Amino acid sequence: MLKQTLFVTLNAIGAFAIGLGLFYGVFQFSDNAVIHSIYQGGPLVVVLIMIFIMLLVFVVERYLSLYRVAKGSSSVQVFFKNLIMMIRSDDLDGALAACDKQRGTTANVLRAGIERYREVKDSAQFDAEKKIQLTQTAIEEANALEGPLLERNLIALSTIASIATMVGLLGTTIGMIRAFAATGNVEGGVIDATALATGISEALINTAGGLASGIVGIFFYNFFVNKVDSFNYTTDEASFEVIQMLKDKQGI
Repeated sequence: MLKQTLFVTLNAIGAFAIGLGLFYGVFQFSDNAVIHSIYQGGPLVVVLIMIFIMLLVFVVERYLSLYRVAKGSSSVQVFFKNLIMMIRSDDLDGALAACDKQRGTTANVLRAGIERYREVKDSAQFDAEKKIQLTQTAIEEANALEGPLLERNLIALSTIASIATMVGLLGTTIGMIRAFAATGNVEGGVIDATALATGISEALINTAGGLASGIVGIFFYNFFVNKVDSFNYTTDEASFEVIQMLKDKQGI
């Protein structure tokens, strides 16, 4: 929990520093008209840049976690096929070694169940049903621990995407207030075109920034939620098959 809080804090501080640097060091003095126009969005652009960078960091973190860590070192299908063969031949030590080599969510959950079954399978203290029950409990406990690791930062991703839209809307509102104020300050029957254009630019730039961050955040949130559901389904299916096989071995 402490590491997670530190990660989010450092992400926010770093993103804010980059936002300040880009806004006051790049956008403000750029000779490119398009890049310099971003500066017209006002100070809220710093917040929007911060939000966008935080989103990108969370996306990269979730990608690495789900595809490099949770998935394991090789194909889950190939790993599970070999694991089933080892369990059928009562090679529980080999099955545990295969889980240690594979790692990942599914392997970690199955390893907990297989290890518990190995501990109790020859025990005269428990009957067949109790042995299976203990094995299933170990799998459920391991699954409960793995679930939060898969879903970590997804709520933050969704929350930041929603905040980005609201910040963009706030910037739009402020820009439109300035634009209408320019139309209200008419001297000699002539509207201050510069003030009007500045207000409209601020509104549009903040709208674009808020929508861009919101779209990216919502897209990747739904994408990763779908991947987490897929991992959970694969783990539940594999756990069910292992439990059924162990039940057959115990004659249940």
